Amino acid sequence: MISREAFFRRLLPAVPAEHRAIVCAAAGAGLRWGECAGLPWEAVDLERGLLHVAQVAVETHSGIVLRAYPKSRAGVRTVPMPPFLVDELRRRRGAAVPDGRALVFADRDGGPQRRSNFRRRVWLPSLVRAGLLGRVSEVAPGRWVASWPERNGREWRAEFTTEAAAVAQAAASAVGGLRFHDLRHSYITWLVTDGVPVNVVRRVVGHEKASTTLDRYTHTPEDYADRVRLTFADDSLTFHPPSGLADSGETLSPGPAVEGERDDPRRGETGVVGGSAPGGSSRTRSAVTGGATAESLPVVRDVNTRPANKSA
Repeated sequence: MISREAFFRRLLPAVPAEHRAIVCAAAGAGLRWGECAGLPWEAVDLERGLLHVAQVAVETHSGIVLRAYPKSRAGVRTVPMPPFLVDELRRRRGAAVPDGRALVFADRDGGPQRRSNFRRRVWLPSLVRAGLLGRVSEVAPGRWVASWPERNGREWRAEFTTEAAAVAQAAASAVGGLRFHDLRHSYITWLVTDGVPVNVVRRVVGHEKASTTLDRYTHTPEDYADRVRLTFADDSLTFHPPSGLADSGETLSPGPAVEGERDDPRRGETGVVGGSAPGGSSRTRSAVTGGATAESLPVVRDVNTRPANKSA
């Protein structure tokens, strides 16, 4: 999970320009890796800002093959694209209109990219440059220090003469870090926390059940407390007592008595016949009797009450 601020200000600038569009497709349309790798230009409508998902690249032992979307019927879908994704796709396409069947994110040979190659060559180095996986800093002219965490929790450091070498070492050695698929998780969380109905989110991300969207893909944002408070930030939702009421010490009158209690003069505020509030005064004003005190009311014996059996 990554925040929108960190995505736009840290991660995206650290991604090489020729690879930013595929990163934006995951963060701006919630596409899975296979959906990105198998996306043809004919499925992209830049004028209307729509992207149609109907094909996926699947890695097998014999290579990468393109298939009609196999995961579920819900996987075939049309996704509205945000402006930043449309802009990146325009830059990637360039002035020439490509063959509609050509892949948007093809490798140098025109085929689907392999996930492991992208992760090693593009994704992990981008995380390092963004400061999201290890650290690389220039300590002196021609001296670069890389530090990264290893599986045992220990942090390692090494010095290099170029930034590229330092980044490559940190990317190859560090463990953990943001996954490419986490961009899809982030996309879903951004939509849900912004109030997009979960059934709409489910549809655009290709889930058959809304429970999958909520249980597996949404995450609590770091600023959740502020978001909760903002729900009640509208001043019109604030309770303002009537003028003078707060200073007088009086309270608002309660609503009508419950049917059956309205005309019973034996009941005080507590609803107890001839009684008063526990630990309180018998002179408590009654909302039912119109101001009479419980003390001034006669005690009436319930004719249906039988004396206790002394032999019990």
